[in-house]
Amino acid sequence: MRMGKIRSAPWYPHTVAICIGVLLYFFLASFSDIRAGINTFFGYFSPVILGCVIAYIVNPLAGLFSRLFRVIKKDGTRRLISNALAFFVVVLFIFFTGLILVPQMIDSIKTFVGNLDGYIASLSHMLENLGVTKSMFDLSSVIDSTENLLDVISKYIKENTNTILNTSVNAGMIVFRWVIAFILSIYLLTEKPRLKKGVQRLLRALFGGERYEEVHIFLRKCDKICSRYIVYNLIDSLIIGGVNAVFMTICGMQYVGLISFVAAVTNLIPTFGPMVGAVIAVFILLMVNPTHALIFLIFTLVLQTLDAYVIKPKLFGNSLGVSGLLIMVGVIAGSNMFGVVGILLAVPAVAIIDFAYTTMFLPMLEKKHGIFSGEDGNDGGGKDEKETAGEKNENESAGVKDEKETAGEE
Repeated sequence: MRMGKIRSAPWYPHTVAICIGVLLYFFLASFSDIRAGINTFFGYFSPVILGCVIAYIVNPLAGLFSRLFRVIKKDGTRRLISNALAFFVVVLFIFFTGLILVPQMIDSIKTFVGNLDGYIASLSHMLENLGVTKSMFDLSSVIDSTENLLDVISKYIKENTNTILNTSVNAGMIVFRWVIAFILSIYLLTEKPRLKKGVQRLLRALFGGERYEEVHIFLRKCDKICSRYIVYNLIDSLIIGGVNAVFMTICGMQYVGLISFVAAVTNLIPTFGPMVGAVIAVFILLMVNPTHALIFLIFTLVLQTLDAYVIKPKLFGNSLGVSGLLIMVGVIAGSNMFGVVGILLAVPAVAIIDFAYTTMFLPMLEKKHGIFSGEDGNDGGGKDEKETAGEKNENESAGVKDEKETAGEE
């Protein structure tokens, strides 16, 4: 009762706004220290965090196997077989990818380095034909330096032995951390039903009643956005890499494995990734065969157009529903704050923020002020409320089933 009187006081909203502003100011002023503290904390628990990420990525594949083995009635047995097959497929994929790709990449790099003088000479000749004089762009110093490349490398190794040893030790620690994370992911996926029940029990204790159902629906929607984005983005990158490899093989281009791998990896980065991959590939092909570089550039433009307007819409559908402007803003902000990790997580993060704003925060404000936008259809408010209500009814009707579902059936 006393709290209600305080909230109704005329000074209460101004005081809350000032406090929020002060907290936001201190947060922004000490953001670098906060980020350093967060990075230190994540550094201590990095194997656990990596294990959670690996388990989350492998979980959809385990769910697929679980649906295929519905004939097995015992949930524990089916879950064990599904998880084992999922991790076996992942390890097999990594092994064969390395077996096929690594030798080809090493051979491509060796050939590239061995023929580097000829590539630079042909590029210099092409620039001269285009009217670029040596005073504007001189490659002779580069050509001279490559003639003694082995001597330069040998001298660098002798002068930086300690640095190389420290780098090797750090690389070994990273590999060891990933191995531990992979082992932890197996345990996490195996213990998923127990962990899920523990989280549900905690959420019920924290929120309780109808509020718990709303939180549960929101978390399920977030999980749906993230899992679909990860799975479909991986599939899309595999398609892009595979199509690149087939096209380059048909055209008789060099460095098929290296360029296709670069195209697939950079395609994982939203918005700017395909452009970076195209620039790297065109630069490599330009020194080998300028005609192939031009053909590959045209092919990449066509392929990325098809990917943006055909492949991605077919894969993602309406699971994200975020405008390109918001995605670009999220990518820029994520790259500035968290680097490569921020870029990779920008799209699902923006999608979750947009979903929370349109289906929770905005309707709450409209309800508070007596504004209803369901009939005019602006921003899809009415539709979002119906979808949320539908998900809630579906969640309530399947509540008992959710408790008994296996780790991969969500």
